[in-house]
Amino acid sequence: MPQDSNSLQTLGRASVQIVHDLKNQLNGLKLYATFLRKRLEKSDRPEDEMETINKLIAGLDRAAGDLSTLVQYGRPIELRKQVGVDVQKIMRTVAGAFSQPSRATGPLNGVITIEAEPLPLAGEFDPTILADALKSISVGAMKMRGDEQDRTLRVSLRREQNDRDTAVIEWHELNSLEHDPFRSFAGSDEIRMSFAAKVIEAHGGSAEHRKETLSVRLPLTS
Repeated sequence: MPQDSNSLQTLGRASVQIVHDLKNQLNGLKLYATFLRKRLEKSDRPEDEMETINKLIAGLDRAAGDLSTLVQYGRPIELRKQVGVDVQKIMRTVAGAFSQPSRATGPLNGVITIEAEPLPLAGEFDPTILADALKSISVGAMKMRGDEQDRTLRVSLRREQNDRDTAVIEWHELNSLEHDPFRSFAGSDEIRMSFAAKVIEAHGGSAEHRKETLSVRLPLTS
């Protein structure tokens, strides 16, 4: 019903504002925690106290990052598409930068190996936001490997021709999950992967989870 739809839209806008306000409060707490750390650094304090304050600041950073992603998720995605953007090139760039995670993802060691034909997979995409989405999925997939001995993530890319040309990206050999990480907000990784799925869908594609594989499909231009 129209009234129910309007109520949901109002609730959505209110939720985004509440999350935004919570993020600002966390940033305020981080400011005080950082000030406290500087005071501790100037005095002869036990190492465990410094470790505790550093963990507190790291936790506030992660929480603020999660809230930022939720705010992004609740707002329309504005794409700045460019013609001839190569999905394979973006994925190789993501793989090359994988050993340099952002503050939001934290320290993460691992290697991405890519299996693909040496042919471009070009489409009309926003290269910046798409790269961020593919990195979020790769970070989540690496953590789903669950094997501390083998931190190698295998990713394959191929062209699929049905009704239209499609780029298919798959992250293989993952641990099975009972829930779909593309439709979950159960943790930091799931929040980012859910937003990544929204980005993929905004490009006219889809993101799916099937047992031990994550799969993304993106439309290509002829």
